[in-house]
Amino acid sequence: MAAIAIGFAGLAQAQTTKPVDLNGRWAATIQQGQITIPFRLDISVNGDTVTGKLFNGFEDFESTSSAKLENGVLELNFEHYLTSIRANIKDGQLDGDLLVHHRSAINITPGSAEAQTKDRETPFHAVRYVPPVETASAVDVPKIDGVWELPKESPKGEKAWRLIIKQKGPEISASILRVDGDTGALTGGWKDGKFTASHFDGSRPGLVEITPQPDGTLKVELRAEPRNVDLVAYRPEVARAKGFPEPANYLTHTTVRDPNEVFTYSFPDIHGKVVSNEDPRFKGKVVLAIVTGTWCPNCHDEARYLVQLYNKYHDQGLEIVALDFEEADQQQSLTRVNAFIKQYKVPYTYLIAGTPDEMWDKVPQAVNLNTWPATLFVGRDGRVKGTYSGFAGSASGIYNAELKDNFVSIIDRLLKEAPPVQSASVR
Repeated sequence: MAAIAIGFAGLAQAQTTKPVDLNGRWAATIQQGQITIPFRLDISVNGDTVTGKLFNGFEDFESTSSAKLENGVLELNFEHYLTSIRANIKDGQLDGDLLVHHRSAINITPGSAEAQTKDRETPFHAVRYVPPVETASAVDVPKIDGVWELPKESPKGEKAWRLIIKQKGPEISASILRVDGDTGALTGGWKDGKFTASHFDGSRPGLVEITPQPDGTLKVELRAEPRNVDLVAYRPEVARAKGFPEPANYLTHTTVRDPNEVFTYSFPDIHGKVVSNEDPRFKGKVVLAIVTGTWCPNCHDEARYLVQLYNKYHDQGLEIVALDFEEADQQQSLTRVNAFIKQYKVPYTYLIAGTPDEMWDKVPQAVNLNTWPATLFVGRDGRVKGTYSGFAGSASGIYNAELKDNFVSIIDRLLKEAPPVQSASVR
């Protein structure tokens, strides 16, 4: 009997310690103060290979740069954001922390740059994803899809933001578009008289509550610590009728002090070699000069698109140079920069220009340069022929399509320009 009891105990222990199959979709949350932010997480385990995926709305968006599963502890690393998820596996659930190894505020204005350099731990929890039961018919749900405007003044000179909503019955995907770029796609649905949508895509954790009002407007609450932001959304035609200013024009928000002046720069690359606009790789070429920083989520969005443009147009005479502004500690290690370049397979030139609050001194030829990112289109003669503020990513729908049309139109036009005539050297 004792032997049988020991045998049953051993079997029970084996069943208890049997590895949990983590493959599949998880409903995850992170906790910011009193606010719980749900998001989607997919995990794949194949032998020793572990992969985690985050989503921008319904779009497969971010994959782990490295990951591992050891002794019942899951670690998912997104080194291009300096972000990790570490969780213990217990009773078929995941419990742990989201760790942000370094974080810098993205809403930087001239003369100030708030930064936090301490690691931050945010409680993380995940359970197996279960498809929601539809509790409301499409007939019962207000229709709010389309473009809205949010009157809102910001330190960047904006007077309004845009709210882009895609709706399918009770489900929505929502994104707020500022002059810097969009918030990413927050997804959710209709419950208790309002729409609630959220996401986390490696950066930009967000939660928004949208309540339709009897007068046709939307009450929009951006839920965040330490305080919420309450806004009212109007259809564009209603905003015009009420005299509200339009959102910023991305093509004219930033300008240059003298369009006849050659755009100059000289900074070290990631290997420490100083590279300037006089480098042979740029002479006579069309150059996209990108004011950027790997701490900036919209800059991650733009990098994906820039890689596509480089691969398409490089053989036709296009070069891209990133003027990268990183926090002081990152300039020393370049940990995130190198992970960023590796993650997105960046083929173009990356120059380390300084810290974010040095941008106005390091790029003095630009006027009203206050967005991350900002793109300067430089012609074959070395002069700036156009600018574009921010980056409207895929979550912004028609504005992402509009941005791509603008980029391609400008690049095509500049590539058709004849290279400048080189004067003969005098002997």
